[in-house]
Amino acid sequence: MPFSGATGPSEESLWSSRPACTEMESKVSEGGLNVTLTIRLLMHGKEVGSIIGKKGETVKKMREESGARINISEGNCPERIVTITGPTDAIFKAFAMIAYKFEEDITNSMSNSTATSKPPVTLRLVVPASQCGSLIGKGGSKIKEIRESTGAQVQVAGDMLPNSTERAVTISGTPDAIIQCVKQICVVMLESPPKGATIPYRPKPASTPVIFAGGQAYTIQGQYAIPHPDQLTKLHQLAMQQTPFTPLGQTTPAFPGEKLPLHSSEEAQNLMGQSSGLDASPPASTHELTIPNDLIGCIIGRQGTKINEIRQMSGAQIKIASATEGSSERQITITGTPANISLAQYLINARLTSEVTGMGAL
Repeated sequence: MPFSGATGPSEESLWSSRPACTEMESKVSEGGLNVTLTIRLLMHGKEVGSIIGKKGETVKKMREESGARINISEGNCPERIVTITGPTDAIFKAFAMIAYKFEEDITNSMSNSTATSKPPVTLRLVVPASQCGSLIGKGGSKIKEIRESTGAQVQVAGDMLPNSTERAVTISGTPDAIIQCVKQICVVMLESPPKGATIPYRPKPASTPVIFAGGQAYTIQGQYAIPHPDQLTKLHQLAMQQTPFTPLGQTTPAFPGEKLPLHSSEEAQNLMGQSSGLDASPPASTHELTIPNDLIGCIIGRQGTKINEIRQMSGAQIKIASATEGSSERQITITGTPANISLAQYLINARLTSEVTGMGAL
């Protein structure tokens, strides 16, 4: 649990006999409150590499000098979770070391850059959604107070992180501002423990590129193309046989329930750009379709996860126009080879089908 536990008084007695917020803030800031906290940070691979250092020397030094336990999630993921656990004073020392390390990285990167203004240090906390209301405060009063008193920028994500009940809280500013901000956030978290069970966010492994050739799906691993499981191959073959939307120039999409026309083998070959030989490189073309506003969310997915999957699986460029006032529809523009476009259309239609029929994600 991102902010939890007490090693001094029991957790129950801590909540029932807690001091006034200002008094607790003073004790937390001075490290005088004997409480063990666990704080989770979300970092990109480059940031994690900076924290680990050569042969793990940097993180070892941070652990020794702060007294906090610092664990980094494993796995081939673009994002990693860094968990910091310990008494409040150890937590804040660890945070200070991380913030100053990131500032050092920014300074070093600017020495080879023409940029004149120094970007702020940015950290992302992972916080149970049930605690975010207390952090924001009534009408945004608490988060405004934290911003003004620390000088740091604080943003609470509106959506929960995928497959979890946690949200990202982004803090930006100077290292000193960030440290003061984290102290105040810890006070709020201690004052308002999580409600109910927390499903922690676990970053997904990096997905490998998928290519289609000769009716077979392959994933790229190093310098080799490895045949992909049958599911994607069948999906690709099915996409080549179906046109899920009405032809270009007509604005009404073929919604689930309508029969989808089958192409002849010759048409399918033309779609795949293979009519003039396997080595032919079909020119890129563009296809436009319209989707009702109330269904666009199921195509985009939480934080764009579904549309990104469709882009990666189809190899097509897909742009979704912004909502226009007074319109009940959104325009989607698909660019790529005929095979790319056909597969993207099929995947979009599959998302619509699962939404309308309640079948769930593809």
